[in-house]
Amino acid sequence: MNSTSYRLVPAAHDDNTSKASVKDTANTLGTHDTLRYGQRSLADDISTGNGLQRRLDNWEETQDNLKLNMQRNLYGLHAPVRLMMERKLVGYNPHFPTLKQSNIHLDILMGRDETLDVADLFADPITGPEFQIHSDMEKKRRI
Repeated sequence: MNSTSYRLVPAAHDDNTSKASVKDTANTLGTHDTLRYGQRSLADDISTGNGLQRRLDNWEETQDNLKLNMQRNLYGLHAPVRLMMERKLVGYNPHFPTLKQSNIHLDILMGRDETLDVADLFADPITGPEFQIHSDMEKKRRI
């Protein structure tokens, strides 16, 4: 629910990131000005992803944003706010963190109850990692 667009397909480029070269962030000595522009990252300087990969990564978010915007225009602001609140409530899982939990409630609210993923077919608890419930609970509860 971040933007009010009716975009069906994610954008090929990321609108939220600003591309600033070293020339734009250089100080009088010609080096990167860390105090004004923050730490320089090589990942920001090198564009490794292509447009298709970025679109595939943002596909679900764009579709969800479209559905929430349509609900807001049809039913008012309360409909997407209520749906987001319900998603947050059913998404909270107070159970053991190591045990695989199937959250069918969240799948229904997200609209994923009628789709099959690879994890649905090939999820096998026997071949999974060894469970250490006590250490995982201590890690989760910060004990």
